[in-house]
Amino acid sequence: MRRPPNSALPEPARPGEFRPLATLAKLLPYLWQWRYRVGAALICLIAAKLSNVWVPLVLKRIIDSLAITPAQAFIVVPAALLLAYGLLRFSTSLFTELREILFARVTQGAVQAVALTVFRHLHALSLRFHLERQTGGLTRDIERGNRSISSLINFAIYSILPTLVEVALVIGILLYKYEAAYALIAAATLTAYILYTIKVTNWRTALRREANELDSAASARAIDSLLNYETVKYFNNEDWEAGRYDGQLSAWSRAAVRNQISLSFLNMGQAAIIACGVTAMMWRAAGGVAAGHMSIGDIVLVNAFLIQLYAPLNFLGVLYREIRQALTDIERMFGLLGTEREIRDRADAIDMPAGPHTLRFEAVGFAYDARRPVLHEVSLEVPAGHTLAVVGHSGGGKSTLARLLFRFYDVTVGAITINGMDLRQIRQASLRQAIGIVPQDTVLFNDTILYNIQYGRPDARREEVIAAARAAQLHDFISALPDGYDTKVGERGLKLSGGEKQRVAIARTLLKNPSILIFDEATSALDSRTEQAIQTQLEAAAQGRTALIIAHRLSTVMNADQIVVLEGGRVIERGSHTELLALDGAYAGMWRLQLQERAEG
Repeated sequence: MRRPPNSALPEPARPGEFRPLATLAKLLPYLWQWRYRVGAALICLIAAKLSNVWVPLVLKRIIDSLAITPAQAFIVVPAALLLAYGLLRFSTSLFTELREILFARVTQGAVQAVALTVFRHLHALSLRFHLERQTGGLTRDIERGNRSISSLINFAIYSILPTLVEVALVIGILLYKYEAAYALIAAATLTAYILYTIKVTNWRTALRREANELDSAASARAIDSLLNYETVKYFNNEDWEAGRYDGQLSAWSRAAVRNQISLSFLNMGQAAIIACGVTAMMWRAAGGVAAGHMSIGDIVLVNAFLIQLYAPLNFLGVLYREIRQALTDIERMFGLLGTEREIRDRADAIDMPAGPHTLRFEAVGFAYDARRPVLHEVSLEVPAGHTLAVVGHSGGGKSTLARLLFRFYDVTVGAITINGMDLRQIRQASLRQAIGIVPQDTVLFNDTILYNIQYGRPDARREEVIAAARAAQLHDFISALPDGYDTKVGERGLKLSGGEKQRVAIARTLLKNPSILIFDEATSALDSRTEQAIQTQLEAAAQGRTALIIAHRLSTVMNADQIVVLEGGRVIERGSHTELLALDGAYAGMWRLQLQERAEG
């Protein structure tokens, strides 16, 4: 599928493309702040493995000591070797637990730091990015990435490094105490096992990637359908949605089956390699005992080493697969961090100039897609303390003006200025702090009414929240609810009606008390009686502020200082309500049509 020209999406990793070193390099800075804990944990790791390797050596001495006289055995074996054996066993567990205690904060600290960085970065990305991504798949990628960071660190510190240290120690002891053949057998088995595991796992990576992609797609499909629950019910399309979801699940199921079959082939090959290595080692050791070159204790030692190597080596294959998958998931999440911010502050950006504010659109042109321009050389001015209304038919580009003012996008042509300063010279946080908006489509957090109103100014007192609710004609409705201001509004505010949600949005903006106000169809979901009551409050709120009103109902903009008619992304008329009626053009035609609709209604 071709990407749109202005797409902000990162390029997906191509099948078979795997960059573990690059991924680890991105992860290491999050671990560096815990370097002293990591160092202490590694010391405990080595101490634990040294204790573990000494256990078979002491066991050999115990077995060989049984060949002395009974009286000597009673004194020597229990008094020294058995005590050492028990201490070494305890030391292994002691240093292992100390390592985990030291490393617990490292793992959680790294996960927390990465999760917060990704969260902040996603909020910094442009609206275009979020409109082109499905939220379900995005959150699934983040969840898997965070979980994989924890898994990767735990596997590396608790399994991979201990196993490698133990393998090195065992091979070194075999070389020192016995013929080179024993170390060669152990090394050859280990090498064959690792090479086979890597070869087959690399083949399986494409299958795992495909399964993950389909899993994310199925999750995104389910979430998208559930978020549009009412629409599904309106059109009686439950079976249609179930069929689409089942299609996604079927594709994922086929990929998961192929993945599981490949896993079985991998496990069978690993078991065969281990079996060959164990057989060769014990055959050699048995021959040594028969020839008198090795004692019974020696064969017990070799067998104990094999057991110690076999268990982690068998688990090493699983670890490699999991680490490979964890790196793939982390790479995908870091791919989000690699997405360039389409809208970013300049290095020399400054804070918003102090009010009052004069707002200008200077020959502004804009296109979401270069093939379809939305605005064409739009020039507007809203003097400080004045109100400008923009009216017109749907699709004319009215709401785009608000998005550009918030810098969700940057203009394609021309400039938007505040007090003569281009928006691109102002820090985004400072700019948005000075602007308040009541959007046409109000989406609320799944929290209380109090929280959603207070979101306009999180440090506001409860009394201020109630005052804002009164101004938005909402207090009486809230007071009648069993839980009052602590009433939960549900997912996206679905427990409230459209008018109630819009009044919450109005109260939230009034509480923010910005110097620039934008009303984007602010009363479109209200009945006529409530609209008239709130309209008075909105006009009062706009007094002394720079206000931009985007409206379809012309009755809500009659008192604006200037009205602009936008059609096809171009300004075709401008003037006061009286002047536009006298002009008898497009505005006058819309006014007559709405009067007729009201009379017929």
